[in-house]
Amino acid sequence: MKTIFMGDLHLSADRPDISQAFIDYLNSDLSDVEALYIIGDLFEVWTSDDIAEPFTDVIASHIKQVSARIPVYFIHGNRDFMIGKLFAAKSGMVLLPEIKVLDLYGVKTVVLHGDSLCTLDKAYQRFRSFRNSFLVKWTYCHLPKSTRQKIAADIRSKSQSSNQDKSYVIMDVEQSAVDELLAKTQTQRMIHGHTHRPAIHELADNKQRIVVGDWYEQGSILIVDQHSTKLEKLPF
Repeated sequence: MKTIFMGDLHLSADRPDISQAFIDYLNSDLSDVEALYIIGDLFEVWTSDDIAEPFTDVIASHIKQVSARIPVYFIHGNRDFMIGKLFAAKSGMVLLPEIKVLDLYGVKTVVLHGDSLCTLDKAYQRFRSFRNSFLVKWTYCHLPKSTRQKIAADIRSKSQSSNQDKSYVIMDVEQSAVDELLAKTQTQRMIHGHTHRPAIHELADNKQRIVVGDWYEQGSILIVDQHSTKLEKLPF
């Protein structure tokens, strides 16, 4: 048996090829999969459950078919942090906290989206702290739909613009943040996404940091079983 991790699919109506690749994977033979973890940025943008785009109902129905057989877990990303209980119920996904510790085939593993590890990006971390505030989320959810859509579009535009001016180092995870989280959670392995730089990093003291790939040019999954960890590409 094996466990699958994926993230950074960034599904959107204008990239049906990515959506189809995801659906194809969900419809493939998963009989030897005992759990599926989607670790953030399933969607390119998520304004809120009550104004989701129509294509997301199709995505939810396919996830639901899988979640009826095996557990499907979800950790919020920086693009879809407003996914709530309504979509979770529609898709059958179990919403997890932003940092989850697992006993994964005998290896204590911490799983997260990964944006919290990019501590050199001070501007983003300030924004992240602001939007994670309960008061900010409550206020946002009670705004008119048109206002929420405009805010989401503005945030997305500003994020894309600012990222063009940021260096590789600033947009990657900071090693001290990785070490701190591994120590805090007393884990041996870390699995995250966000940076779009898939790799298996061997760290000191036999520890490991694994980054799942994005789905822009091909699908990408991480397969973990009792004996190995493997990153695999899924051609569109």
